[in-house]
Amino acid sequence: MDAPNPPGHLCLSFDFDGPSLWMMRKMTTAAPVSRGEFGAVAVPRLLRLLTKRGIPSTFFIPGHTIETYPDVCKMVVDAGCEVGIHGYAHEMNALQNESEERAAMARSIDLVEQLTGRRPVGYRAPAGDLTAQSIELLIEHGLQYDSSLMGHDYRPYQVRSGDALPGDGPARWGPESDLIELPWSWSNDDYPYLEFVAFKRMIMPGLARPEDMFSNWMGDLRWMVREVTAGVLTLVFHPQVIGRGHRLLALEAFLDQAADLGIVYNTMAEVADGHRRGLAFGIEA
Repeated sequence: MDAPNPPGHLCLSFDFDGPSLWMMRKMTTAAPVSRGEFGAVAVPRLLRLLTKRGIPSTFFIPGHTIETYPDVCKMVVDAGCEVGIHGYAHEMNALQNESEERAAMARSIDLVEQLTGRRPVGYRAPAGDLTAQSIELLIEHGLQYDSSLMGHDYRPYQVRSGDALPGDGPARWGPESDLIELPWSWSNDDYPYLEFVAFKRMIMPGLARPEDMFSNWMGDLRWMVREVTAGVLTLVFHPQVIGRGHRLLALEAFLDQAADLGIVYNTMAEVADGHRRGLAFGIEA
């Protein structure tokens, strides 16, 4: 990536969870597993759309998905997409001890390296949460960036390690690490907008009009272009969610609108590399 150039940067990212998302929730009967299976149907559709428009993208793929759908995952690589790690079977970090998390991370790194022929540089936590041990393990394994935190909306920043949050006083922030954060937000994730899930004790309604979701995202882009120099916005998609026909049509319309703004698309690795080299992103007056 050359020096950041207004009006801004957009990272399209895809969490290709497959059945592992439902395995993590212990929902392994035929119906929920089939929802994960649909992700493998949707990925080729997404790749055709992205390739036609010449848009680079980043896929975060659990190791279980790589082993279950090797041919589809190879299509992702052959299309020139970046591949980052996303756990082995979409394990939630907070529910693992250090040895379990270490083993899942090492296994997922090895599987991505076997798939792509290169060591992955990026990570997104399943369910979007890091623990202190997660941060230390990412640093230990030489990952260059994370995309699990929400401390900014348009600017990469360094992940801290060793924060303390006492109940009787102000937060004590730990030192910055070498790990770069490319922030995301639930408000920029297709899952809560669009996916219906009936849990035992609650219902996540989802099933909103995708046009409403993309209208919100276009507002984020327009504000970024107006107020921020070299801003970076990360959007999170799930193939099993966005891959339905009416949603793909809405995605195409959104990409047309983004093109009118002159947005530059980048892989997340490109942005992280630029940040590491000292390029300034997300500058507000």
